Amino acid sequence: MTNRKVPIIDLKAQLASMEGEIRAAIDSVLDDVGFSNGPATRRFEEDFAAYCGVEECVAVGSGTSALHLAMCSVGVGPGDEVISVSMSFVATAWPILYLGARAVFVDIDPRSYTLDPEQLEAAISPKTKAIVLVHLYGQCADMDPILAIASDRGIPVIEDCAHTPGAEYKGRRAGSMGTVGCFSFYPTKNLGAYGEAGAVTTNDDALAARARMLRDHGQTERYVHDHVGYNYRMDGIQGAVLSAKLKHLDAWNDRRRALAAAYDERLGDCRVITPREAIPGNHIYHLYVIRDDDRSALAASLGRRGVATGLHYPIPIHLQEPFRGMGSDEGDLLVTEELARTCLSLPLYPELRDDQLEQVIEAILAERG
Repeated sequence: MTNRKVPIIDLKAQLASMEGEIRAAIDSVLDDVGFSNGPATRRFEEDFAAYCGVEECVAVGSGTSALHLAMCSVGVGPGDEVISVSMSFVATAWPILYLGARAVFVDIDPRSYTLDPEQLEAAISPKTKAIVLVHLYGQCADMDPILAIASDRGIPVIEDCAHTPGAEYKGRRAGSMGTVGCFSFYPTKNLGAYGEAGAVTTNDDALAARARMLRDHGQTERYVHDHVGYNYRMDGIQGAVLSAKLKHLDAWNDRRRALAAAYDERLGDCRVITPREAIPGNHIYHLYVIRDDDRSALAASLGRRGVATGLHYPIPIHLQEPFRGMGSDEGDLLVTEELARTCLSLPLYPELRDDQLEQVIEAILAERG
């Protein structure tokens, strides 16, 4: 086999597939000079709300700012506790610290790698202000039991949907099930901007109004600032790019699922652990993450064969220095820590060609077949 390079993601290939649409979208913003919260941003808010099946979408500057606004909007503040998971990018938990609250981490389910509902109830205390769950790698958390526990206690649920635009749980789209959903449109995501961007989704009109006010310097009207606010607005070019890409998202997710199925079939009998769908039809494979006890050696071998790999995520949040001393020490979250030690992401994106897929599979079989 020719040892050509297979990148972990190929944004140039995606651009080549729709360059005319992208340039037309950007030109439309240049024509109407709506560079910040302009017409293109508002159109995207409408388009994405409809896509997710919610009443409101508030476009913002990043996934981190979406999470921050969501926690602000449900009232998280100093002295509160926010329950979350440690297997995620650190942005999931930063706003907990921004707001002076304490992160309470629970372990993940060993099949889905998402928040384990069986461990949730024990983590709730009188100080619990919110639950922030993560739909990880493209698969939704087990929402029914989580929502039932939260509802019984009047605790808002925030969905971190950075990996799951278009994923469904029992017919409901990610970002439509909890109190509020938070999306990142970082360029490498299934729905990626050409820069930083994010969104808050909700069916709560009052929450959406508060998020809109806070994202625009806390203005209740022009030059009237009744609250501490932030500059979290989405720029118009990102709104235009995202609307153009949104038309392709379902097809792209279908291709991701087809590629994942091919990986599953070919790697099912080799000495790596492949991902599992806890609920059939739920996974849109933002990432295809295998597990291997010697993942460093496997990654090095794949690299020599021209196959790039990634790590998502090698150090859990509770072991990052700013979160130490919050109650979760090394050895407390065993499933999380085992996944962090063994996870390895393979190339998977809609533009991955069949010959590139075959190269990745053959490289793994050569080492672990």
